[in-house]
Amino acid sequence: MHWRRATVVTLLGAGVLGSAAVLGANVWAARASAGHAYAAELAPQRPVALVLGAGLTPAGTPTPYLAYRLDVAKQLYDAGTVRVLLVSGDNRTHAYDEPTAMTDYLVAHGIPAERIVQDFAGRDTYDSCARARRIFGVEQLIVVTQEYHVPRAIATCRALGIDAVGVGDLQGRRFADVWASGSQREKLAVVKTVWDLTTRRDPVLGQPESRVQDALAGT
Repeated sequence: MHWRRATVVTLLGAGVLGSAAVLGANVWAARASAGHAYAAELAPQRPVALVLGAGLTPAGTPTPYLAYRLDVAKQLYDAGTVRVLLVSGDNRTHAYDEPTAMTDYLVAHGIPAERIVQDFAGRDTYDSCARARRIFGVEQLIVVTQEYHVPRAIATCRALGIDAVGVGDLQGRRFADVWASGSQREKLAVVKTVWDLTTRRDPVLGQPESRVQDALAGT
């Protein structure tokens, strides 16, 4: 009987701690990103837009949510708000290549290939932000993702030393169930990001690259 009571108390305690961690992490993201999120037409100029990956279809093309992010990036480029697009996604296998699919989509929609830089090791938000700073030397950017993901993306980049603002896609709301599910998952994902920032986990790294600076120099 006593062990059952102890188990219940332990589980309740773990639940309270878990809820506190989720609440605290989301409060941090909201505060750290406050005043740094914009509609595309109001975003301040930055040299680079960092477009985060969001999955591929079985045919290897961008999912609707990823296409919406790329549409926002194109809008920023066409308006002259940014000059280079850094497309960051997963390419851990030959059969799954987000950055190339993102590049193909942008080029097909009129973005010059020389204004696109690919990051093939952007496996999650933390990795993409960390690599933008540590590998590509980006100090200022606009991060592009869905609206519910913007606070975490901005907060992560800024915590890693990037002067970041964000622009969020709203087209994804037409898929109401997917949007609601993504919004709920996001509340939990912030906890992992806080852990990554606290431990300063290293993403996949390599030698620093000058491709972003080279692309900017050619504009």
